[in-house]
Amino acid sequence: MARTDGSASAAEVTALGLTRGLAVQELGWDDDVDEVLRDAVMDAIDGDLLYESNEAVDVVLLWWRDSDGDVVDGLVDALTDLSPTGCIWLLTPKVGRPEYVDPTDVAEGALTAGLVLANPASVSTNWQAQKLVRPRGNRR
Repeated sequence: MARTDGSASAAEVTALGLTRGLAVQELGWDDDVDEVLRDAVMDAIDGDLLYESNEAVDVVLLWWRDSDGDVVDGLVDALTDLSPTGCIWLLTPKVGRPEYVDPTDVAEGALTAGLVLANPASVSTNWQAQKLVRPRGNRR
């Protein structure tokens, strides 16, 4: 259940499937992100979020807003350090929130970036999460 201040609870982070020891990279951070969600993610993985990595990461958290530009560019950038079996959690403002990203743009961006939309997750009152993965044949 979302908090009344618009932030996520630790229970909502479980929908992201994050577990202790995963290497999670964060891209697109800005002062509008859900800090409680970020803290809950770090608690779940028992570590800090990475901004740059010398090794492949298991998960990329990509905060994306309409003004950030073409979502394809963000997804392609997110693939840079992602392991072949990893996933991207694309976090976008929910419908009616400032900087909302149209789901059609996300679907087209995923296809163009060579990704497949997987399950969505409700993680916050103000942010929604969409899981993106490489097509099954492209995972090693």
